Amino acid sequence: MSDPDQSTGPDAETLSVYDRKAAEYRDLTARSKIDPDLARFLKALPAGSDVLDLGCGPGAAAAHMAAAGHRVTATDASPEMVKLAGAHPGVTARLATFDDIDEVAAYDAIWANFSLLHAPRAEMPRHLAALRRALRPGGLFHIGMKTGQGEARDALGRRYTYYTEDELSGLLRAAGLTPTASRRGKDTGLDGTVAPWVTIAAHG
Repeated sequence: MSDPDQSTGPDAETLSVYDRKAAEYRDLTARSKIDPDLARFLKALPAGSDVLDLGCGPGAAAAHMAAAGHRVTATDASPEMVKLAGAHPGVTARLATFDDIDEVAAYDAIWANFSLLHAPRAEMPRHLAALRRALRPGGLFHIGMKTGQGEARDALGRRYTYYTEDELSGLLRAAGLTPTASRRGKDTGLDGTVAPWVTIAAHG
């Protein structure tokens, strides 16, 4: 796969898709059971943790975190997704791009589940570095990405950057995060296609 374009930062076409399909995405995630990664993430969190849900979408994961008694900040670059996420009790939702994460030692844990896959490859190292700074020492970090090579747009027009598991683990280590576990699988996405993915748990 070749680069879909040379743009950097938030991609207007990708955000337009999420704004248009926010309700559909909400319904898709609402039908899903709590996934094993989120269950393990919640189990590992100290009581009353400060958690960042980066690229929260309609807020399904953030809602589970808040229901478990954690203080959840949910961010997304799609205004429509932020509206849906903010409707969940206990969830503080704000409009923000990856570049807007500038806190220092503010969170006990960060959940970046299939959100950073929309960032251009050249920007991933600095995004991960910023997230490491936002994480408190020893804090938990979760990332989910589709696996593969290169960059491309899906059938809906969303921009994706693909990584191998080894490549992603190397980027995490370079940012000062220590991978501790991973899980692989395949799922049908919003565009109706089945794609392979990997999730990696790490700590600061």
